[in-house]
Amino acid sequence: MLTALTSYRRQRPVSSEALLVLTTCGNAQEADDLAEALVEQRLAACVSRLAGIVSTYRWEAKLQRDQEVFVLIKTTQDRFEALKTTIRERTRSELPEILAVTVHSGSSDYLKWLAASVSPEE
Repeated sequence: MLTALTSYRRQRPVSSEALLVLTTCGNAQEADDLAEALVEQRLAACVSRLAGIVSTYRWEAKLQRDQEVFVLIKTTQDRFEALKTTIRERTRSELPEILAVTVHSGSSDYLKWLAASVSPEE
């Protein structure tokens, strides 16, 4: 791990384009499948899942309440469009929540690792 981190420090500039993308999935299996696909396709450096959340919202003029899995995705602006497509393809929601928050600062080593992790393989 330290060797890889040292390599990232030398090769990668700190990305000012890091994003945290928020979404939800209907169950743990859907969240796990989405996480694996995003990391495998290098669309996300890391995907964290938090089960057991309850979302309350209005849908088709009715108040709804659903148990969901909250999904926090670490990526870059360059990978965001492809990431959105994959979320839409791999979740069952008619209108998936896809919100991106720009990372203004963070650990430079982590941000370098993040950028390297989502860079297309050469």
